[in-house]
Amino acid sequence: MRLGYDEALAHRIYAAADVLAVPSRFEPCGLSQLYALRYGALPLVRRTGGPAGIVIDADAATLAAGEATGFVFEQAETAAPGDTLRRCFALWHAPALWRQVQYRAMTRDFSWASAAAEYRAL
Repeated sequence: MRLGYDEALAHRIYAAADVLAVPSRFEPCGLSQLYALRYGALPLVRRTGGPAGIVIDADAATLAAGEATGFVFEQAETAAPGDTLRRCFALWHAPALWRQVQYRAMTRDFSWASAAAEYRAL
């Protein structure tokens, strides 16, 4: 067990993970999900706060449209987390599709330059 924060270890954990589970009831910004996306560790998150605008759920429609970047469930008190985890395992058993979602996740642009361009376009 390690107590405290270790930057290098944190990067190794993200790099080694296939999925990052963040079932938060409250999440103001979603930095963990952003890191996971960059490393190709697909986020499995509850739709709240920051993650709601970051992770695009891998359902049939978003997979077909080439938009999925992770897994999202709505309610923590229901069967939703388990159902979403089953969808995650099903996708993991389709390696070519899994890699497509990983690539899409890793190439999303959440930079300030991108945000500034969207703001300027408004």
